[in-house]
Amino acid sequence: MRRGPIDSSGSSEIRVHKLRVILPVGVFLAVFGMTSIAAAGNIGRQLVLEAAERSGGRPATLTVSAFPSTGATADADRITTAMRDVVERYEIEYSSVFAQQEMVANFPARSEYSGMIVVDAAYGPMHRLLLSEGRWFTEADNDRYAPALVVSESFLERLGGFDPNDPPTIRLGGETPVTATVIGVLAGEDYDYPTAYVLDAAASRWGLFDSTYGVPSMELWIPPDQVDAVTTAVRGDLMATLPGHEVYADRYDQAEGIQELDLILNYGVRGIGYFALLLGGLGVLNVGLVVVRQRIREIGVRRSFGATSGRVFITILLESVCATAVAGALAIGLAVALVVNLPYEQILDVPIEDLPPFPLQAAVEGFLAATAVGALAGIIPAILAVRAKVIDAIRY
Repeated sequence: MRRGPIDSSGSSEIRVHKLRVILPVGVFLAVFGMTSIAAAGNIGRQLVLEAAERSGGRPATLTVSAFPSTGATADADRITTAMRDVVERYEIEYSSVFAQQEMVANFPARSEYSGMIVVDAAYGPMHRLLLSEGRWFTEADNDRYAPALVVSESFLERLGGFDPNDPPTIRLGGETPVTATVIGVLAGEDYDYPTAYVLDAAASRWGLFDSTYGVPSMELWIPPDQVDAVTTAVRGDLMATLPGHEVYADRYDQAEGIQELDLILNYGVRGIGYFALLLGGLGVLNVGLVVVRQRIREIGVRRSFGATSGRVFITILLESVCATAVAGALAIGLAVALVVNLPYEQILDVPIEDLPPFPLQAAVEGFLAATAVGALAGIIPAILAVRAKVIDAIRY
């Protein structure tokens, strides 16, 4: 049986359609990579920021301390009262006493020395402290009939567990122990050293703080643009109130270092994203040229039936732009869905309190870039198509 000649136009048309599919796929992958990298960079910067604020406080955290200049024994109550008067005078919303010492904790298995950190209720928000169970202090805890504690995980492990409906209690102190109630458990690594936070008012009332260990300092959370003015005012007032004392007021948060790191991460992440988009754009341009080469006969036939150069140019250009714009929009939608729904704490094993929203700038830039790449991938092939002679195109 004799077979007829093989029609190559069908296979050529199939190749053209395949290439038309590859064109937006390249843009899709490039835009998805660009926007996802930008979102991942935002999350990384937020993790670094929160870790820095847990250790050094939020911008701007000012640490104030005072010590007798004569070598005499410090009067902790007098110094703390003077600091609280300054806070009230200047209406500083967030402030906290801070002091560290050791205490005897009578755990069920044995008694051992544990760390005790004396703070105010504002200390938690100032340092972004996260709890795995229970709650942080409130002002109402100052009036409890027994001291309230927020403890580390190793402290809780020695205690035996936490039940919010029946909070555990523990005796603190040696000769005259005080029974305290655990109301919360801090999340995070504590290096197996049991530590408990207690409110300053409770520590003073129940005699848990021993001033021989040192004098409490005061942390103030103030606007960054007021650091110099507040530092000068606080030091002046305390030196007048506490004659014979050395007064120190210094900023200890890590905002300046974080800003430099944030700038580096920002430009680094954006650079990687644009590089990924550039690679995708080059691939798309190459595919666009191949598509026009495969369609050159079709273009010649259209020109022979009266299609103007402008119409051919606009047709090829719009095909490319529309395809890449749709691919860019789909890529952004997938990136948003992925970034918003990923369980970051389980993946990174690091707590994050304020998950940043998907970067709108990256989404806009991704969509515009997809459109621009489509225009670039369409305009050059369109010019080549217009310049092709009709008779040569038909013969191709």
